[in-house]
Amino acid sequence: MAEAAGKSGYVKEGSNIIAGMKSWNLDYVANTGETTDFADSGHKTFIICLDEWSGSFEGNLDGTPMTLGASYTLNLLLTAALRYYGTAFITGVHPKVSVDGVNSISYDFQGTAGLTYGAV
Repeated sequence: MAEAAGKSGYVKEGSNIIAGMKSWNLDYVANTGETTDFADSGHKTFIICLDEWSGSFEGNLDGTPMTLGASYTLNLLLTAALRYYGTAFITGVHPKVSVDGVNSISYDFQGTAGLTYGAV
């Protein structure tokens, strides 16, 4: 994949762009299970067990905030053509207000099932 500028990204709930968002991050990890036995000659061995995904996104507060604990279909766009998507719970809502700045908000999320990578 060729390099892409961040300006090509979006955060969507379903097919609707979440207004004001400027950045997102995703942690997609696989948990391992140790399978070491006597035949492994002193070297630990592992298998892949379950995977999980979580992350956050943030930006300017523009519109009604998302609901803590609610389930949303998130589309995390890398470019206009590629995305990660799946259903996630909102696990954190962090509004920020400052006298000398723009009101902002950030969200934490936890995936509730599989995460898919592919074309928009």
